[in-house]
Amino acid sequence: MQKLKIITLLMIFFAIDLFAVRADSSAKNISMNDFKKEVKSNKSIVILDVRMKDELNGPLGKIEGSINIPLQELEKRINELDKYKNKELFVISRSGIPSKLAAEMLSEHGFKAVNVLGGMMAYRQSRE
Repeated sequence: MQKLKIITLLMIFFAIDLFAVRADSSAKNISMNDFKKEVKSNKSIVILDVRMKDELNGPLGKIEGSINIPLQELEKRINELDKYKNKELFVISRSGIPSKLAAEMLSEHGFKAVNVLGGMMAYRQSRE
């Protein structure tokens, strides 16, 4: 019984520590309105779309000139983005949740990553 209590406490401390690391993420967020302004005003903007390739041809479409590296492949392909380390890298996904994870991963590797809130769903809605 004592071992179970110790294991439970260790799991709780581990979960708290993990949450604290995520809460301290250096990745920033940007609203869809601000993102669209940035796209219009900055012709050299770097956009990373972390959706799967088949999603790019779906109803949400894709943003012209964006780089596609699916979240599932990002860790092993991160060096493909090294030439953008000195620029802000705007990360977008379908809903904004996978892109948040990707932006955090990129920040941990020294990138200036910015998560686009709402993802392509918000982008599409704002076009209509």
